[in-house]
Amino acid sequence: MAEKVILADTSILIDFFRKSDKKNAKLLALVHQGYTFKVSSITIYEIYAGATLIQHQFWTDFLQKIKIIPFDEASAAVFINNELKKKRKQIELADLFIAATAVTSMLPIATLNIKHFDRVNDLQLV
Repeated sequence: MAEKVILADTSILIDFFRKSDKKNAKLLALVHQGYTFKVSSITIYEIYAGATLIQHQFWTDFLQKIKIIPFDEASAAVFINNELKKKRKQIELADLFIAATAVTSMLPIATLNIKHFDRVNDLQLV
C-alpha cells in the first residue's frame, strides 16, 4: 500500500498539544488511519510565535521528529491570493503560505481550520 502523506496545518498540532488526553487528538486519529505527516516551515513559525518559553522544549522535541517542507520559490509563485481576492474571500497570510506549500508539494492538508482552507481550489482537505 502506498504511503498516505499529508501536510499537517498548525491547528492540528495545536489541538494535539492542548489535549490532556492525547488519544482524542485529531493528529493521532489521522495516524491511526495510516497517514504520516509533514509540516510547512510556516507552521514552525506559527508554533514558535505562539509558544511560551515553557512550551518551547516540547515543540523543539516534537518537531525534530517531523519532516519540514520549506516555503520556497515554487510556493511563493503560487498565486492563490489573486483568485481569493477576486472572490473577496481572502485568508490570513500564513494560511496562504501553508496552502501554497501543500499545493506545490502535491500533498493534501489536514486542518481544523476548514473555513479558510476550503476556499483554495487546488487544495485537497483531509
